[in-house]
Amino acid sequence: MARRSKNSTFEDLVLIASRLPWWLCMILATFAWFGLHALAMRPIAPPTPSINLSTVIIAQLVRTAASAAQYLVPMLLVAGALVSIVGRWQRRTLLDSVAEGGATSSVQNLTWQQFEQLTGEAFRRRGFTVTENATLGADGGIDLRLHKGGEKYLVQCKQWRALKVGVGVVRELYGVMAAERAAGGFVVTSGRFTKEARDFAQGRNVELIDGTVLQQWIRRVGKASPVNPVGTPIDHDHTASQQMDGTVSCPRCQAAMVRRMAKRGPNAGSSFWGCSQYPACRGTR
Repeated sequence: MARRSKNSTFEDLVLIASRLPWWLCMILATFAWFGLHALAMRPIAPPTPSINLSTVIIAQLVRTAASAAQYLVPMLLVAGALVSIVGRWQRRTLLDSVAEGGATSSVQNLTWQQFEQLTGEAFRRRGFTVTENATLGADGGIDLRLHKGGEKYLVQCKQWRALKVGVGVVRELYGVMAAERAAGGFVVTSGRFTKEARDFAQGRNVELIDGTVLQQWIRRVGKASPVNPVGTPIDHDHTASQQMDGTVSCPRCQAAMVRRMAKRGPNAGSSFWGCSQYPACRGTR
């Protein structure tokens, strides 16, 4: 959902730098200052029989460029660090506001920028390392790149309120997953998905998260709760029912459900409810 930038080149570079951790920006700014300053102060030897004039001219151009860059590059990196700090604070505040039911209590009320920030922060709190898309043009259908357990996952955000997300969006994500050799992917929307989209995602390591489930995710983030493993999309049109005797029935076939442990994917090691009739029925909770 990334938009083409209309900012200046400097603003675009600051935005790219802000994708790095703020502390890394500060380290790079320090090294850039000392390195470029040393290069700017380096004396240039006059032409000699062993040093031709073109070499001296090139050295002078490098020195001139370093003289300007010794201030510009650290300034850019420090600005990126500040943007990173402010952005992280804004994302945390936004998620906490939604989780607590504040002014932005519904994901339906968010702008597309806020929606991507909220989604990224939700994944961060679930243990993922999140990289936001920093490209200035087409994003290849990817808004967030996640890493966890040495594996990569791709996320596409669709802040669609009026329309259901169709199978074309899921196909696009799946194609990029194959090209980048990602272990799994997520399509997150503030609305809902078509049946065709859910059918295509089934068994393809793509998890579909609609607005209702995202809101539930956010409200319980940080709490110990079973999560659905990637590759087994949640059926949001049905809910598992808790019986009087404490057993849980499958939302698809109504058979008893049992506790299982996810062995792969981003939720490896987490427990979840799975249908006792698996693999004939793949219902989960």
